[in-house]
Order: sequence, then C-alpha cells, then structure tokens
Amino acid sequence: MNWREEYRNKCVDAAEALKAVRSGDRVWVHSNCATPATLLNALVARAGELRNVEIVHIKTMGDAEYTRPEYAGIFRHRAMFMGENVREAVVAGRADYTPIFLSDIEGLFSSGNLPLDVVLIQVSPPDDHGYVTLGTTVGCTLNATRCARTVIAEVNEQMPRTHGETAIHVSRISAIVETSHPLLELHPEPFTELHRRVAENVASLIPEGATLQTGIGGIPDAVLACLGDKRDLGIHSELVGDGVIDLMESGVINGERKTLHRGKAVISIALGSQRLIDFVHDNPAFEFRPICYTNDPFVVAQNDRMVAINSALQVDLTGQVCADSLGTKPYSGFGGQVDFIRGASRSKGGVPIIALLSTARRGTVSRIAPMLEPGSGVVTSRADVHYVVTEHGIAYLHGKTLRERAEALIAIADPRFRDELGDFAVRSHYMERQAAAVIYA
Repeated sequence: MNWREEYRNKCVDAAEALKAVRSGDRVWVHSNCATPATLLNALVARAGELRNVEIVHIKTMGDAEYTRPEYAGIFRHRAMFMGENVREAVVAGRADYTPIFLSDIEGLFSSGNLPLDVVLIQVSPPDDHGYVTLGTTVGCTLNATRCARTVIAEVNEQMPRTHGETAIHVSRISAIVETSHPLLELHPEPFTELHRRVAENVASLIPEGATLQTGIGGIPDAVLACLGDKRDLGIHSELVGDGVIDLMESGVINGERKTLHRGKAVISIALGSQRLIDFVHDNPAFEFRPICYTNDPFVVAQNDRMVAINSALQVDLTGQVCADSLGTKPYSGFGGQVDFIRGASRSKGGVPIIALLSTARRGTVSRIAPMLEPGSGVVTSRADVHYVVTEHGIAYLHGKTLRERAEALIAIADPRFRDELGDFAVRSHYMERQAAAVIYA
C-alpha cells in the first residue's frame, strides 16, 4: 500500500476519530495558533460517554470549553503554561497547573513520568512524499506524537507548511480529519508610550549582530520596533510574533552573524495574526525545532551575543522575579524565562534582561516591590538575574550585594514609590538611611 492509499483509508469525520479517546486517557493537545479546534469540539461532544479524561497542553487558543464547571469529573485540565482561556479554571481549582521549564516538558513523555495516550494535532496537507508538518507550532508536540498510543490529525488545507524538525509521515498518524479553515490568530495590540520607553532602554543593551530571544506583548513588540537602526540581528527563540516580519523583510534580522544556525531564525512557535501565518509558510528563513532544543540553555549559550528579553509580574528588592502568579493565584507559567536567562548568561557577550513596566493597576501598585506578594512563586532566582529594565532606567544586579541591589532597583522604580521602598530597605538592613536619602533625591 502506498502512502496515498494509507492516507485515504485513515480519513474519517471528527466524531469517528475521537472515539479513540477512552475514559481515563491522558490527551496532549497541539497549542497556540495550531490548536485543533475541530478535534476539541468533537471530544467535548463525547462528554456524556467519558470520565476522568485529562487534557494536557501549553497555551492554547479558543474557548477551552472542557474547563467549564459542567464537565467536572469528565475532563480535567493540566496546564504546563496557561493562557487566559484556562486561567479562571485553574484559579478556581477545577484545573491543575504544573510549574515547569518548557525545556523539561518533553522529558516527562519519554521518561514515562507523564505517559500520553492520545495526541490531537493540526497539520498541513501532505507533500509528495507523504509528510505533513506541524505548521505554526512544533513546541512539545512532535515528541508527544512519538510517545503516545494514538495520534489524531486535523489536516487543515490552510495550515502553513514549515521548515525544520516539523514533519510527520502519514504512516505515524492513526486517524485523519480533513478541514479547511483559517487558523486561530493572536492579534498584536498597539504598544503604549510607556512600553516604548522601556523598549528604548532595552534596545540600548542590544549590540550589533546580536541573536534575540523575544516573545509577544507590549514590551517585546516595542523593542522590535526600536531596532530598525541595528544590523545583522538573528533569532533563536521559543516563539516569535508579528513584530519580526518587518525587521526580516528589511534585512535587519538576517542571521548573518549568528554562531549557531547561521542565516536561520530558529524558533519553535509562531504566534500571531494571519500575516505571520502567511509569512512562515514555506519560508526557509525559519527553522522550527522542538522546544527541548530551542530552550536548552546549553544550546542557547552557543549563540554569541545572545540577548534574552523576558518579562515579570513583580521583582523584589533582592532581585527575585515572579512571572507566573499573582500571589497564590497562578497566572501563566515558567515558560522559557529561566532557560534563556541562563543560556544568555553563559553566552559570549550575552545579555540576559528582565523588562517590565514599573507599575501596575493604572499606576497604583509598584512592580518593584519590597517583598514578593505572599504566595508568589519565584520563577527566576536572584542569583540568575542580571539586567532589570523599566521605563525609568536599567539596573544591573549580577554579583551585587543586597545593598547594591536595593539601591539599583529603587532607582528604576516609579518615583512615587521610592520613599516607601527605601524605608523598607533601611528597616530590613539592606541599606543605610544616608544611601536611601540619596536615592530619594
């Protein structure tokens, strides 16, 4: 039997394909723009026949209907990194959150610590040799397909075909559901003037020929918008958004001075609008890899001048970074922050950056805090932190004492909060009153 006959024999409708899921199964779901909504809808439609099905993934798009209260006892969600569509369920206790580095997730599959029964994926149509691709998201999913009992694929005519370690032969797929519809999109929101002020400070740390890790959101988008005068930049990142397109088309990002995968933008996930989805289609400038590779600190460190730009919800006066929770309430996840901070710190000429606005809640709360809010998780330890950047400046913490850290962080906090931060630092014996008085001035 040739692959075309095998492909035809495996084609079924979504309802038939999802009969492969049994009560008690653990199901891995393709993520981000590649979220297989057709397959998830068919799985939820079987709710009356199932019990105790665990659904596992990193950030997905769409409604995540399976997390609703009425599905308690039928579906249980396990978030390795949570988006807004599952956050309420995790906070309410209907779903679970696993704090873990993205680079470690795939090892759970292969070691048997988190065995998988079924994988749901959305892929591009097969080529002349019978290979589909994982399109916009390799993430942890390629390795998941190698470890699961059953692989169910939504073959979407509109999924882009991508280059790198992203191909799967149809012989490895158990059931195929053919569709044709636009992918779920993440539209970038306009960044603010405050974001731009942070970004200008970050951009001042980026050398010519740097390799960048950057994500999505106001600050990363603003940083990319500030790099038009740079030359020969490269990309090695777990994900990219729409912000890289103009820089790649203008030649600012060309990878010419990369020391690893020269000329290639190495990523695991493309997360953005239809413009980005179209841009990565059959584009050899991109090399998609599993996240256990893109995020491996030892791989990251092989890029000279590696600049890692990550965000935070809160930084305390000793340099501890909380990025995944608001107090006891889980908010997102570890992501690749520690992977890339550690990789960049070991890179020749590397620049590990934590960038954040100095305040939250419309300026009423300082993100540079005396202490992390009770219950907050430490994502990046104070020994790992190098640069902390706000709209008020740049603090360099690596190798600094508690006194020096407090002084540097208070100096980049919003001026309205510097007095109380200084008072706390004095009471905690981080610094003396005279030093605090200089910072207040």
